[in-house]
Amino acid sequence: MNIRSNEPYWLVKNGILQSYPSLRTDINCDVLIVGGGITGALMAHAAIQNGFNTVLIDKREIANGSTSATTSMLQYEIDIPLYQLIKMIGEEGAVASYKACRDSIGRIRQLVDEIKSQCGFESKKSLYFAGKSKDLNWLKIEFETRKAKGFDVQWLDKSQIKKTYGLIAEGGILSADGASIDAFCFTHDLLHHNTQKGLQVFDKTELVKTKYKQDQVVVTTQTGASIAAKKIIYCTGYETQQMLPDKVVKLKSTYAIVSERMKELNKAVSDTLFWNTDSPYLYLRTTADHRYLVGGEDEDFKNALKRDALLNRKLEKLVKTFQKFLPETTFIEDFSWCGTFGETKDGLPYIGTHPKFPNSYFCLGFGGNGITFSTIGADMVIGMIKGETDLLSHFFRFGR
Repeated sequence: MNIRSNEPYWLVKNGILQSYPSLRTDINCDVLIVGGGITGALMAHAAIQNGFNTVLIDKREIANGSTSATTSMLQYEIDIPLYQLIKMIGEEGAVASYKACRDSIGRIRQLVDEIKSQCGFESKKSLYFAGKSKDLNWLKIEFETRKAKGFDVQWLDKSQIKKTYGLIAEGGILSADGASIDAFCFTHDLLHHNTQKGLQVFDKTELVKTKYKQDQVVVTTQTGASIAAKKIIYCTGYETQQMLPDKVVKLKSTYAIVSERMKELNKAVSDTLFWNTDSPYLYLRTTADHRYLVGGEDEDFKNALKRDALLNRKLEKLVKTFQKFLPETTFIEDFSWCGTFGETKDGLPYIGTHPKFPNSYFCLGFGGNGITFSTIGADMVIGMIKGETDLLSHFFRFGR
């Protein structure tokens, strides 16, 4: 499946960071990870840290799927507001999910420092704002809920938002815990770091056949090689839906643009991630090289051709929306692309085992929190392999 179109900014910016061979010989391992994006890289790091002989394969070049198309906004806020999620799954699971996402941002920072990644990690605040007055009531409920559960938030009114950011909004929740990153670069840095510790990485190596045995999984690749693994971990995002017997995700198309470099940026804007209460919502951040990155205009995914045909029209809408909220800022497009992502009914990922797949684990971080969910999932799955239990495994399970 073609999961993105045009050349995303991250691919152009980074070029070829690392190169890996395809697999041409039969091998054995403890853990086989399928998927070489940010999720697979985080999983590989956790596996190597825990002493597993680990192999990672990807049918594309490394990080050339959804990871190259992400806006790389790190937020603990899940697509479903906390007060609504509490109603859906209960207070324990909802609050634990939000707090795990919050804590995962700090974990990512630790990893960046540990491997000395050049991915430009920056701690930022996050403003969830109402563009329409009709959204203020429930947004204030969300603010009070987060505050009551111990999250570092404050309420900004219309005048405060305008004065601080030059942003036209009716009000919003300012969260202290957020960050931005170059996920493409981080993925490559993570994998390179772990290849020095024994990780084997093979790109352009597609899994074409899988045999699930009592004590192992044996896969065959399109290169003619086979891999015998004690455990297999699928980190293949929404493409995993094609192999699952049950529907777990709804596919959406999304669009993004990056501006030309700005001579100067409002520091408060640079230090903040933005997203609004519209449906679909707009998201906005700046990059380390002084550009605006804007995304949104999501709609149901039908096929790649129809998605791509809408690109120009969607980009025009994004620019108009940007100018609506930041009327004193000029946006000149430099890069644009579109991609596909998965959305679950409760905004939560699917992490763990599936009854139809023996000796297998899944780490599928859907929605706007793919990177933070993947950070959580890497430790959860490795813990499961070691026989450990986790509260969130109940709320992230298949069949929920």
